[in-house]
Amino acid sequence: MAALQNGTANGVNGDAAARPVSTRFTDIPSAIDIPVQGDQEDEAVEIDLEDLVDDPTELCTLFENERAAKTYWMTVALAYAKQRKIDHAIEMLLRGGSAIQNNSTNPRDKVSMICCLCWMYLWKSREAPRVAPDGTRVSEAKTKEYYLQLATSSLNDAARLNPSFPPIFLARGVLLLLRASLQAPSKTAGGIGSEKHELLKTAVKSFDDALRVSQGKNMLALMGKARALFSMHKYPESLTIYQDVLQKMPDLVDPDPRIGIGCCFWQLGFKDDAKMAWERCLEINPDSKVANILLGLYYLDASGHVPVNSDDFLKLYRKAMTEYTQKSFKLDKDLPLTCSTFSSYFLSRKAWDNADKLAHKAIQFTDVNAIASDGWYLLARKEHYGGNTERASDYYRRADDARGGADTGYLPAKFGVAQLSVLKNDLGEAKLRLEKMIQQSKNHEAMILLGTLYAEEVFTNQYGDSKEDKSAELKKAITLLEGVRTAWKDPKKTIAPDASVLLNLARLYETDHPEKALQCLQQVEQLELEQVPASEQPADVTDEAEIRAATRKFLPPQLLNNIGCFHSQAEKHELASEMFEAALSACMRIGEKDPDMDTDALVSTISFNLGRSYESRALTDKAVEVYEGLLARHDDYTDARARLAYIKLRKNPNKEGPDAVAKLYQENNSDLEVRSLYGWYLGKVHSRKRPANINEDPEFRHYKHTLQNYDKHDRHALVGMGNLYLAQAREMRRESDSEKQKRSATYGKAVEFFEKALSLDPKNAYAAQGIAIALVEDKKDYKGALGIFNKVRETLRDSHLYVNLGHIYAELRQYSKAIEHYEIALSRDGKANDPLILACLGRTWLNRGRAERDIDAYTKALECAQKALEVAPEQIHYKFNVAFVQIQLVTTVQIVPENKRTSEQLEKAAEGLEAAITSLDEIAAHPQTPYPKHDVEQRANMARNTMRKQLQREIGKQKEWEEKNKEKIQAAREQREAELKRREEEREKILEKERQRQEKIKKEREAIAARDRLLADQRADEERSRVEAEMTTDSETGDKVKRKRKTAPRPSGEPKPKRSGGKKKKKAERDDDSEEETQTKKRRRLTKKESSKFKSAEIVVDSDEDDEDALERAERNIERDDSPLTEADEEAADDKMEVDDEANRDGEDEEEEVAPRVQHKRARRGRVVESDEDEDDEPARAKSPSDDEDGGRRADTSMAEADDDDEE
Repeated sequence: MAALQNGTANGVNGDAAARPVSTRFTDIPSAIDIPVQGDQEDEAVEIDLEDLVDDPTELCTLFENERAAKTYWMTVALAYAKQRKIDHAIEMLLRGGSAIQNNSTNPRDKVSMICCLCWMYLWKSREAPRVAPDGTRVSEAKTKEYYLQLATSSLNDAARLNPSFPPIFLARGVLLLLRASLQAPSKTAGGIGSEKHELLKTAVKSFDDALRVSQGKNMLALMGKARALFSMHKYPESLTIYQDVLQKMPDLVDPDPRIGIGCCFWQLGFKDDAKMAWERCLEINPDSKVANILLGLYYLDASGHVPVNSDDFLKLYRKAMTEYTQKSFKLDKDLPLTCSTFSSYFLSRKAWDNADKLAHKAIQFTDVNAIASDGWYLLARKEHYGGNTERASDYYRRADDARGGADTGYLPAKFGVAQLSVLKNDLGEAKLRLEKMIQQSKNHEAMILLGTLYAEEVFTNQYGDSKEDKSAELKKAITLLEGVRTAWKDPKKTIAPDASVLLNLARLYETDHPEKALQCLQQVEQLELEQVPASEQPADVTDEAEIRAATRKFLPPQLLNNIGCFHSQAEKHELASEMFEAALSACMRIGEKDPDMDTDALVSTISFNLGRSYESRALTDKAVEVYEGLLARHDDYTDARARLAYIKLRKNPNKEGPDAVAKLYQENNSDLEVRSLYGWYLGKVHSRKRPANINEDPEFRHYKHTLQNYDKHDRHALVGMGNLYLAQAREMRRESDSEKQKRSATYGKAVEFFEKALSLDPKNAYAAQGIAIALVEDKKDYKGALGIFNKVRETLRDSHLYVNLGHIYAELRQYSKAIEHYEIALSRDGKANDPLILACLGRTWLNRGRAERDIDAYTKALECAQKALEVAPEQIHYKFNVAFVQIQLVTTVQIVPENKRTSEQLEKAAEGLEAAITSLDEIAAHPQTPYPKHDVEQRANMARNTMRKQLQREIGKQKEWEEKNKEKIQAAREQREAELKRREEEREKILEKERQRQEKIKKEREAIAARDRLLADQRADEERSRVEAEMTTDSETGDKVKRKRKTAPRPSGEPKPKRSGGKKKKKAERDDDSEEETQTKKRRRLTKKESSKFKSAEIVVDSDEDDEDALERAERNIERDDSPLTEADEEAADDKMEVDDEANRDGEDEEEEVAPRVQHKRARRGRVVESDEDEDDEPARAKSPSDDEDGGRRADTSMAEADDDDEE
C-alpha cells in the first residue's frame, strides 16, 4: 500500500512509463452503417459520427422510417454526447424510446435507453445554473433542480420496466449524490443536516447494490461510495476506498481516484500528500482542469503562511495563479471553483467587472454550498469596496446562509456585516456581532476589530468634553488586543504581527503603563526594520546596533518621534535624542524621495522635541541652536521662543533673561504656556518679599487674570493660586482662636483650588501634593498625607516629593525612613549639594541621635550641617546649626558610659566645642541673627564657662579609665578581631555549603522535570492507545462511538441465567470494563510515589527565590545570629506609622515641607513631556504647593532642641 498512499501508483507494477489514458467514449466508432430498405439486401447508409449534423431531426426521421434498432439510436446519441451536444443526445434518446416502444413487443427493450437518458439529464444538471438567471422566470428556468427532476422521472420509468437492471443502481446513487449537494447546509457546527445525511446514506446503499450485482467489479460504484462518504465527512473511510479503486484499476483516469485521494488527505491535514496525489494526476493527464485548480489552491494556501513582502510569497502566489489557476480556466471557463478563485484575484486587483462576472458564474454553476458561499462573499466585498452597503449586507447574508448561517455559517461574511455596522456608525450592533463571533471561535481579526472599537471609545472619551468612566472598555480593549498579540507567538497559527494592533495598545498603555507602550512601539519599529529591503542596509557594517541605527531613516518619522517621547518621559534622554535625530533623518529622506510631500510640520515638532532632550542632557548650546533654527523657519513658533527665553533667564537672570521673558509675554499674552512661564517668573522675582495682602501679590493677580479672562479651567493657574494661599496661610498668626480659624479658612481656599484642578485632571500630582501639604500643616493628618504622597510618588519623580515624605516620616519619628527619603531627594535632579535638604537630613540625624543616644548619629548630623554651610556660607542660620550640633554632641558624649566612648571622641568633641563658641560669638555680632542676640550670647557663655570645664574633666576621667583598663581594652579588641575573623570564616563555609546545596537542588530539579516529561508522554500515549482501542465507527452515522462489549454465545441447551444473577454479572462486566482505567490510575499513583525520595529537593523547588536569593538569605541569617541589633536598630526596625502626640507641641508649628514650584505637565500631542524641575532648574507649568524657599518664612531647618527656652 505504500506505493498507493499518495495516489502515485500507475501502470503495470507501478510503471509510470505507460501513461494511462481516458477510456470514456472509446467504444464509439468513427462511423456507423444504418441498414435501409432497398433493392439490395445489404444496402446501408453510412453516418460519420465525428461530423454529425447540428439538427438531429433528419437522423431521427431516418431511424424511425427504417425502424433502426436501439443500438443505433444509443450510438448516435452517445456520439452527440461525446461532442458535448447533450441536448441533441437527449432528443435522439427521447424519439428513439418512442420508436422502440411502437416497434417492439417487449417494453423492457427501451430500459437501457431510458437509463441512458437519465445519465444525460444528470450531465445537464451538472452544467445547469443553481438558481434561475436574472430576467428568467423561475417556472421557465432550466436549473439543476429541473434536470434532477427529469432524471428522477426517467429513473423511475426504467425501474418500473426492469427494477433489477444493473445500471439503475449506479444512476440512482449519482442522482442522490447530486440531490444531496443541493440541500441546505446544516445549522449546527460540524453537522451535515439530517435530510442530506439520509440522502447520502441511501446513495451509499445504491452504490453497494451496484457493487453487489457486479461482484465488486464496478469501480465507478466504488468511487461513488467513496464520494458519498467524503460528503458525510468520513474522510479516512473515503480515502481507503479511493486507494482501493486505484489499486484495483490503476489505469482509471476519468474519473481519476487520485483527485479524491488528494481531497481526503487535504481534509485530514496532510496537505503535502494531497499535493503529491494531484501532481501525479497532472502527470498522467496534464489537461485535468480539477487537478490544476486544486494545485493552484494548494499554492495559494502555502502563500498565506509566509510574509506578504517576501520573495517566497511572490513565487508561490505567481505559481498558483499563472501556472495552475489560469490553465484550469483555459480548460473550462465555467468550472465554479476556478471562477471563484479567479474572481478573488480580480477583486484584489480591483477589476470589479471581471470579479463580478466570475463570482456570479461560480454561484450559478456550482453544486457545492461552500463555493456558492464564496461567490456571494466576493460579490459582497465588491459592493463593500464600492460603498453600496445595502447590497453588500444582502450578499454577506447570503454567503453566511450558504454555509448554514446562525451559529455556524461563514465567519468572514459575519465579519463583513460587522464592518458594515461600523461604517454605518452602529457600533453597538457591530460589537454585539463581533462578541458573538469571538465566543464561537477566537478569530483574531474579530478580536482586532472589537478591541479597536473599544480602544476608539476610550480615546474619544479622553479627548472629549465628557469624562465618563471607561475603565471597563479600556480593560476589554487591552485584553482583546493582547490576546491577538499572544496568538502571534504561536507557531501553529502562523499569524503575522499587525502594527495597528501594537499602535493601539501603545496608546492604551500610554497613561498608566508607559513602559509597556514603549515596548509596543519598539516592536513596531522591529517590524518596520524587517520590511527594509536588504539593498538599503549598509553593506560594510556587521554590528547589529549600527545596522539598526543606519536603517532607522527608512522608518516612519512619527514612530521614531513617539519612541523618543517615551524615552524622554523615562528620563533616558540620550536614547531620546538618538530617536529624534533619526526621525529628522527620516523626514529628510522622505523629502528627497518625494519633493511634493509636506514634512514641515513633522520637522518642526521633532526639532522642538530634540531641543528639549538636549536641555535635559544639559547640552544648552545645542538646544539653543535647534530652537534658533526652528525659529528661523517659523518665527511664530511660541514654544521655541518660550524655551529660549527661559534659557536666557537662567544664564542672565538680571538683564537679558527678564527682558526676553517680558518681550515674549507682551507679544503672546493670550498663550497659556507663555502665561504660565510669566507667572513662574513673577513668583521668582517677588519671592523674597511677598506683600502682606495676597490680592496685591503680582503672581496672584496674574493667575487670577488668567482664570477670569482666558481660561477658567487652566490647571497651572489653579494650582498656582492654591500654592499662594498655602504660602499665605503658613505665614498667618495663630495665637488666638480667631486667628487659627482664619488661618484654617485660608488653607481651605488653597484646598478648593487644588480640588478644582484635580476635577479637571484627576492625575495632577501637584494638586494632590498641595492637598497633602494642607492636611499636614492645617490638620496634622500625617497618615492621610502620607497616603497621598505615596500615590503621587508613582507618577512624580521630583526631589521635593521625597523631601516632603522625609518630613512626614520625621514627624512620625520613623527616622530611618525619613533619612532614606532625604537621601533619595539629594540623589535627584542635581540636588546633591542642596543646603535645605542637607539641613533637614542633619536635623533628622540629630533627632535620631537624641532618641538613641548614638554618637555616630550626632557625627552624621554634624557632617550634614557642615556640608550645608560649605554650600551656602552666607546663610547665617546654617552656621548656627553647625554650632548647635557641636554643643549637642558635647552634651551627649559626657553622659555616655566610659566603655561606650573613647578619649579621641571626647577630644574631637572639645575641638568642636571651641569652634562652636567662636561661631556663636560671630553669630551674635552679625546684624541679622537667626535668634535674639541675647539668647545666642547666653548660649556661647554657657559653652565657654560651663561645658568647657565639664568636658575637660570627662576627658581626664576617660584617659584615666582607659589607662587603668588598657590591657583589658587591648585584649577585648584582639578578642573581637579574632571573633570577627572566625565569624567571617564560618560565614564563607556556610555560603559555600549553600552554593553546593543549591547546585544539587538544581540538578535534582532538572532530573525530576525530565522524568516527569517522559512519564507524561508515556501516559499520554497509553491513554491515546486505550481510547483508540475502545472506539469504533458507527456504520449508520459514521461517527466515532465507544466499542460495545459483545456477549459470548451460550451453548445450546444451557439454561438462561437467573435475573438476580444477571445483575451481579452486569456489575462484574462493568468492573471488567473499568479494569484498564483502574490500572492506569494505579500506575499514576505509583509514579508519583517514586519521586518521594526527592522530597527535600521539592520543598526548595517550590520556593519563589532563586539561588542567589538563597545565598543572600543565608548571609542575612548569619549576620542576624552573630551580630544582635543594638537598641537603636531595634527601635528603628519597630518604627510604626503612628503619630506621636508629643510631636505636636502647643504654640509651635514647624513648616518643613519643601517642595518648590515645578513645571506642570500640560498635555500636548507629539511633544516631549516637560521635565519636572524645581525653581532652580526650570519654570514650572504647575507650581509645587510647598514653594517657599526664597520668600516668606522658610522651612524650619533649625537644629535647636525643642525643649530649649530659645526661640527657634
